[in-house]
Amino acid sequence: MKIGITGGIGSGKSYVCRQLERHGISVYDCDAAAKRLIRTSPTLQQQIAALVGSLDKAAMSRFLLASESNQQTLNAVIHPAVFRDFEASGLAWMESAILFESGACQLVDKVVVVTAPLEVRIRRVIERDGITREKVLQWMNRQWPQDEVKARADYEIVNDGQTDIDRQIERLLHSLRRNAKATE
Repeated sequence: MKIGITGGIGSGKSYVCRQLERHGISVYDCDAAAKRLIRTSPTLQQQIAALVGSLDKAAMSRFLLASESNQQTLNAVIHPAVFRDFEASGLAWMESAILFESGACQLVDKVVVVTAPLEVRIRRVIERDGITREKVLQWMNRQWPQDEVKARADYEIVNDGQTDIDRQIERLLHSLRRNAKATE
């Protein structure tokens, strides 16, 4: 069974994935894979440079935030490469902030969404990335609303800083094992 983990920027997906690793579960990180593939694939580098004019992170960020069309164009180059890399990885778990938006949801059987209150998410991103509230909101507006993602997911992990993450992960893993046995 393939499992996708998603959630908006600042929801704490990466933290949940680190906790899953404590349970012996390796999670494919789509963001890290995209960065690695951009660094190592001459074909991707050429395609992106032709679109953006540069492989510089700041230039790519400006390009992405400039318009929805730019975002879709760049994603049409990067996402297929990431999807192929995930399939080749042999891993069963995938982390992607834009699992539904990118179409990566088609590669998984079940989806887990990590949620957190809006202000908690904003604070986390400001502290982590050192960017302004306005910039965080720009990035958030490029992603689907948390409620829409939650409605499409099979499971939810609440990462509000108060709810016990470990207990939620144990319940999730128990439920996934139970579902896997039921489909055997």
